[in-house]
Amino acid sequence: MKEDQESKGNLELKEWIQSAVIAIVLAFIIKMFLFDFVMVQGSSMFPTLVEGDRLIVNKIGYTIGEPDYGDIVILSYSDSVEYVKRVIGKGGDTIEIKDMVVYRNGEPLSEDYINTDSYEDFSEVTVPTGTYFVMGDNRANSSDSRYQSLGFVERDAIDGKVIFRIWPLSEIGLV
Repeated sequence: MKEDQESKGNLELKEWIQSAVIAIVLAFIIKMFLFDFVMVQGSSMFPTLVEGDRLIVNKIGYTIGEPDYGDIVILSYSDSVEYVKRVIGKGGDTIEIKDMVVYRNGEPLSEDYINTDSYEDFSEVTVPTGTYFVMGDNRANSSDSRYQSLGFVERDAIDGKVIFRIWPLSEIGLV
């Protein structure tokens, strides 16, 4: 009878370990390939996003599709640095900024989501094929494609699209 209890205990322990391993593997797969959670640091996307917002990022969407105009995306440039920016231009587009108005292919963009602090003009550039031009919504305080430190963004640097804000609770919802 004692052997039966030990055997039953060993079987339960084995089942617990198997369940834990399966849960860890599933969590890893979800985080690596499907969804990720990020926290906003900095003010480059103000007023759309603020420091401390916690976001859900769809990673699989760009596996089968491409970033589109207006998408808020997560960019990775190293293991420790992630940027949150908005897609403004795609390969082949021309981008220019005059008097705080962004022009894509000569047409002014309607951007009711940006911070209204003044920011500088930007001479016309053509976005190279296979890259994207991204900007923060807080144009006066954003390291983005206007600056050499970020420049045009390669497709493989885009981790995913921000789809949902989960914190703070008062702001929970689609982004």
